[in-house]
Amino acid sequence: MPRTTTSRRTLIAATAATAAVLTTTATAAPTTGLRAAQDDAGADGPTIVLVHGGFADASASWNDVVKRLQRDGYPVIAPANPLRGLSSDAPYLASLLKSVEGPVVLAGHSYGGAVITNAAAGNRNVRALVYVAAFVPDEGEQLIGLLGRYPGSEIPDAIEEVPFTGPGGTTGTDIYLKADRFRSAFAADLPRSVTDVMHATQRPAAATHLTDPTRAAAWRSIPSWGLVAAADRAIPPALQRWEYDRAGMRGQVEVRGASHSVMVSHPGAVAKLIRTADRATR
Repeated sequence: MPRTTTSRRTLIAATAATAAVLTTTATAAPTTGLRAAQDDAGADGPTIVLVHGGFADASASWNDVVKRLQRDGYPVIAPANPLRGLSSDAPYLASLLKSVEGPVVLAGHSYGGAVITNAAAGNRNVRALVYVAAFVPDEGEQLIGLLGRYPGSEIPDAIEEVPFTGPGGTTGTDIYLKADRFRSAFAADLPRSVTDVMHATQRPAAATHLTDPTRAAAWRSIPSWGLVAAADRAIPPALQRWEYDRAGMRGQVEVRGASHSVMVSHPGAVAKLIRTADRATR
């Protein structure tokens, strides 16, 4: 009997101690808001949100940029862009942005530029936009119209259309890039060993991403920066320059010899521009 009493007392004491630890932990933990891991960027530093475009995913697009920014102490989030068209992708990103604590520097590549243009509108936490070889549409514009403004894109000839069935029996068309055109159109400055993997793991974009109209142009009220990929065969460099000039961007950089996948081939230049945008808007 004495042995049993001692065991019970020990169990009660251990349970109380555990409850105290859990209570302390729960009290100390943040209760709202999304915040990525950070090092020494400081509590007032921005979260960098990186949005990929079509024919890619977040990791294939941003891994080396993320590493550089995290090394500098920035919290970074690179969400999956659904690639279902602006009418659904922009509200999806807007909802994610609302969950991020504190200031945000928002970067978009390619079609991701159109998504951030719509999603950031009205969000006071987004203090800078960075466009990386990107579309920068104005209100009412379609990407298909912008793409035809200047010659030089290989995307129309590289497209392979695949029908899909959506929820409730709805149908649509996904756009892939053909294997024999992928490297030339999308990533000509990368080794074929890399682009073969990028092609195999590409994420298709619904055809509606080219025809959905832009509903808002966040660059009209949020300071913006742009990077031109000078050897881009997807979005012609001339279109990138024209878009960036029209948007009155505070800064532009041009990466010579860079393909559309400039964030993969020149991650240092992309990370540097993001840091520039952060410092200029602190």
